[in-house]
Amino acid sequence: MNIALVTLGCDKNTADSERMLGLIDTSGYNLTSDIEEADVAIVNTCCFIESATQESIDKLLELAEYKKGRLKYLICTGCLAQRYKDEIEKELPEVDAFVGTMSLDSIVEVVDELEKSSHIVKRYDELDSPYPDRTKIARVVTERPYLEYLKIADGCDKKCTYCAIPYFKGKYKSIPMEAVIEEAKVLADSGVKELILVAQETTCYGIDLYGEKRLHLLLKELSKINGIEWIRLLYCYPEEIYPELISEMASNPKVLHYLDMPIQHTEDDVLRRMARRIDNAGIKATVKKLREAMPDVVIRSTIITGFPGETAEEHEKLLETLKELKLQHVGVFAYSQEEGTPAATFSNQVEDEIKSIRLEEIMILQQDISSEFLASCIDKEMDVIIDGYLPDEDVYVGRSYMDAPDIDGMVFIDSERELISGEIVRVKITDSDIYDLEARLI
Repeated sequence: MNIALVTLGCDKNTADSERMLGLIDTSGYNLTSDIEEADVAIVNTCCFIESATQESIDKLLELAEYKKGRLKYLICTGCLAQRYKDEIEKELPEVDAFVGTMSLDSIVEVVDELEKSSHIVKRYDELDSPYPDRTKIARVVTERPYLEYLKIADGCDKKCTYCAIPYFKGKYKSIPMEAVIEEAKVLADSGVKELILVAQETTCYGIDLYGEKRLHLLLKELSKINGIEWIRLLYCYPEEIYPELISEMASNPKVLHYLDMPIQHTEDDVLRRMARRIDNAGIKATVKKLREAMPDVVIRSTIITGFPGETAEEHEKLLETLKELKLQHVGVFAYSQEEGTPAATFSNQVEDEIKSIRLEEIMILQQDISSEFLASCIDKEMDVIIDGYLPDEDVYVGRSYMDAPDIDGMVFIDSERELISGEIVRVKITDSDIYDLEARLI
């Protein structure tokens, strides 16, 4: 029987999907990327915001059409299945099985059960049960073979007022360090050079298992693995960044001077209504500490504009603070009124038109900041990992330490010799634009 799997949403979902594929691959079932050849289709869903929820529903309905042909079973896994478990069966009768976020390792058993039964199959383990042991699961790489997302924790204890994640992911759950290291070794043996550490929040790693933050110790151990050359950190909350972590980043040559640090806003009253655990002064102090320890550090962040009650004055102050901070990468999102979250019930919801105007103003400012920063990189030398070749332009494309895949910029490289994807090469920057760099091979 042929099984196809579609992944929606974030890189944490990618890591989960690759584990499910690994289980399926060793079970006797066949994997296929062609939905027309599939007997079973799995959609690993996302529902972080309303648009992601709709995308997940649309994909399920799209694949349901294939049941008119060869497709026998359609399975909904992950966040959508978990968040709406009480009503989803009635709303999506086209789906034959639903698997929650803590039950993904049972995917083969779910397929087996579908073959034996005529009823809807549902698997929902307790959200706050211990994280399952996945050291024996060999992942099936679905993207770049030299780069992998390494999930080190799941769930979240923050309960920001705009965010639904704790309701379908549960409490913060670190994956035991020995399990993370074992998975990293397997990935390194398969040819992975760049590890990207992900979780709902990476900076709290270990606090639930060991009573203290141990991300710095995890970085130290991961850097000892032969074959791993770059380690990149995503999802580091500013209030949780601590001195030992900064020190390890600054001193460990394998840990990139890059930090994804979502701040969501900069003004105290908005941060308080968001239930964020830091204020304007704290954000500035954290950025200062990072830059003092690593003058070349590149910081990516995210901003939510149009949060309930955000005034025109608070928006202007946000722009002023962003001008001061000069963060190199900033993603901006219009506030999404998520059902079941406290902020959805707040008064003074901001009109969509105003959100759009404010979002554009932030993006225009950030384009200026990015252009200025990238222009300062001209004539500098840096290492770049090759991601591919563009034959129409006869250039190679890659990323420096400053750029996470798919969300940041790229480096376009002129080279007389052939470069191989995954190869790390030394280049000299020759030009720049708003988001990208041009370079020549040294």
